[in-house]
Parts: sequence; structure tokens; C-alpha cells
Amino acid sequence: MIKYSAMKACLLAFGFLLCHLLATAQPAVPYGRNPAAGHYQLVRGVKLYYETYGQGPPLLLIHGNGDNISAFAKNIPYLAQRYRVIAVDSRAHGKSVDAGDSLSFEMMADDFAGLLTSMRLDSAYVVGWSDGGINALVLAMRHPKKVKRLVATGANLWPDSTALMPSLWRQQQRGYHENKNMKFTDPKRKNDWKVFCLDVFQPNIPLAALKGVRVPALIVAGDRDVIVPEHTVAIYRHLPRAWLWIIPNSGHATLQEHADEFNRKVDEFFRAKVVSPPAR
Repeated sequence: MIKYSAMKACLLAFGFLLCHLLATAQPAVPYGRNPAAGHYQLVRGVKLYYETYGQGPPLLLIHGNGDNISAFAKNIPYLAQRYRVIAVDSRAHGKSVDAGDSLSFEMMADDFAGLLTSMRLDSAYVVGWSDGGINALVLAMRHPKKVKRLVATGANLWPDSTALMPSLWRQQQRGYHENKNMKFTDPKRKNDWKVFCLDVFQPNIPLAALKGVRVPALIVAGDRDVIVPEHTVAIYRHLPRAWLWIIPNSGHATLQEHADEFNRKVDEFFRAKVVSPPAR
């Protein structure tokens, strides 16, 4: 008997944690399924789906594991007043279908760089949430010229209990071991498993590698985040030009639980005349 339920429950629980339990009503604009704003672009063998809103300097939004563009429903309206917002479904997420067997943060970072190139954009501001925060950091490491400044909220550098809340880590491990010998043939279940395994085994970024991120970075987490606080602080301390913002009374969904404050702070960070990071 396929023990798919535990893995599925873990995916669903994490997805709800990221977004869906916080949504009290459908947004007026159907973010993530808006034909008026939606586009497809073939990038590195995958048709990436993205939506664009507003005018101004380009701003790339990258969602988390198992999520899609709709995760930014509380942020796009504000940010689109000043920026050309590019909200993208990562490969194997949302409408960006990927039938391949493998998935990595490096692959996705290269996708985002390719998307910006296809749009004839030399660089962009970047906001990433959860896995999207990881992607923002990896993008800055692999394609430094593509990132002007970045905001990463709820990111981690490796997938164990020193980075993740122990209960979440145990749930992931249980879901993996109950299903690791299964052969998924249904396309959706196969894709769910691929996306699930991404967070079981990745990322694997040494702290020393962050020294290569030369752009200004705002590192964000909630004081009740699923990312261990010490891990967030370590990320901040190893980035040469970083600022740290721990949001009180917030879980992992900082940009939804405190959307107004988050939006203002991100805009201020991107528009500020940054000279040097604060003393540590």
C-alpha cells in the first residue's frame, strides 16, 4: 500500500503554513491565474509562467515550496505602484510544468536569470519567501549581475533540525521514509514527490559561500518562524552587506501576517541610498 498520505499531509501542512490558512477571502485580482497579466516564456526547456503588474524598476517575486504566484496577493498591489512586478511560478510549481525527474535550487536560480534575460532585463530587485528566499540568495551567488538588491524571508541554508523547527524537520523525515521506495506514476503525485524531496535534501549552502553575495540584502524572519532564529542570524552575519529584520508576533508567513509593514519596509530598503551595512 502506498503511504502517500503522510507525505501529502506534510506538503499540505507546509503549504497551509505558507499561505492558505491566512487567506480569509479571494483577492479581487486572481493572482496566479490572471489572463490579463499572464505570460509564458520558454526558459531552459521549461515554459515558465509569470505575471506582470505595474511600471517602474523590475522586481522579481519568488514564492516558496509547493506554492505559486498567489502567495503574493497581499504584496503585489502595493509594490506594483512603484515597480514593474514580475511574479513567477517556479519550475514544477503552479503553471510552470516540468516533467523532469530532478529539481534543485541551482536549476531554479538559472531559470530566473534566464527569464530576466529573455525579458531583456539586465537586473532586478528580488523578493523571495521561504524556498524563494533560498532562490534569491542562490540567484545572487550564481548570477550576481542579475540582482540589484534582495529580500529573503524565511530562508534556510541546509535541511536539518539546526535550521528548521524540529517538529517540521521530523515531519519531513517521516514523510520521506514512508514513501521513499514508492514508484509514483501519476504525474501530479510524481511532481509532488519531487517538490517534497527538494526540501528534504536541499539546500546545501555553506555559510562561507554567502561571502560571494555582494549586493545589499535584507534578511527577514518571524520571531515564531519555522526557521530556527540562530540560523537566520547566521545568514545575516555571513553576508557582507546585510540587514536583519526579525518581525515580532510573526510566524513563517511574514509578508502575509504583516503585509502592510512588510511592503513598506521592502520598498524603503530598495529605494534607500545604501552606503554601508549597520554595525554588527
